[in-house]
Amino acid sequence: MNVIVRRPKDCISNASRVAKPRRQMRSEELALKFGQNLRRCRHAAGLSQEELGSRAALHRTEIGMLEHGQRVARIDTLIRIAGSMGVPPGELLEGIHWTVGHPKTGGFSFTDPPPARRRRPD
Repeated sequence: MNVIVRRPKDCISNASRVAKPRRQMRSEELALKFGQNLRRCRHAAGLSQEELGSRAALHRTEIGMLEHGQRVARIDTLIRIAGSMGVPPGELLEGIHWTVGHPKTGGFSFTDPPPARRRRPD
C-alpha cells in the first residue's frame, strides 16, 4: 500500500500563488517610490545619509535601505525622518496614491513629484 503525503504548500490553489507575487511587486514599487522621495528631500535639505540618520535616531544603513527600496518605513519612522529634514510627512509620500476599488481590485498608483526646491541654509 502506497501512502501519499501532502504538504500544505501542495494544497495552495494556483489563484493564491499568482496573487501573492502581484501584491509583493506593488509593495516593492511603493518602497522604491518612497525611497526616491526620501533621497530627493534629503538632497534638498543638504543632508548626508549619516546626518539624517543621526537627526532621526536611525542608523545610516537604515536610511540607505529605505532610499534603495529595500525596506518600507513604518509610520513612526516616516514622522521622525520628515521632522528631521523639516518637511511635512506628505512630501515623503508625494506621488503615491491609493485607488479605491473592491477589496481585490484597489491598488496603489504612482506619479512623479514636482522638482525639489533647495532650502536655504539657516
